[in-house]
Amino acid sequence: MQAIEIHFTLNDVPTTVTVEPRELLLDVIRDRLGLTGAKRSCEVQVCGACTVLVEGLPVSSCSTLAVEVRGRDVLTIEGLSRDGRLDPVQAAFVEHGAVQCGYCTPGMILAVKALLAESPSPSDHEMAHFLRGNLCRCTGYVKIREAVRSLRRGPADVDARS
Repeated sequence: MQAIEIHFTLNDVPTTVTVEPRELLLDVIRDRLGLTGAKRSCEVQVCGACTVLVEGLPVSSCSTLAVEVRGRDVLTIEGLSRDGRLDPVQAAFVEHGAVQCGYCTPGMILAVKALLAESPSPSDHEMAHFLRGNLCRCTGYVKIREAVRSLRRGPADVDARS
């Protein structure tokens, strides 16, 4: 197979890398670009440990070909904080003790980031539905749900937090 040069934006940085057509996004991000927040776990889109955001939507990088992100924006957990300050989702996870062992945390945080972009004040049902693809074996989800609830925005809060 012939290698392909792809261009995409990774954590707001224009990125170019040469990949094999069969190469997975997770392998490129972790092994070639050194960003190890996304984890390899189930390899079949079940656990969410490998979640990254592509164009703002959660994607399982363990089953996404790297060539599929050509010309697109990709966000990993490493790109979420700015100027040494945690993103509000990251801060809420820390504040509410929703990190436990930390293995699922990067994927869970990115999924919550996408959820809040879609629904700034998600109901408990919406939260459960959106996070169904992210498994946590430590927390029982109680602290994770508390963190998400703390981030809910009412109509008056939307402009203040944006």
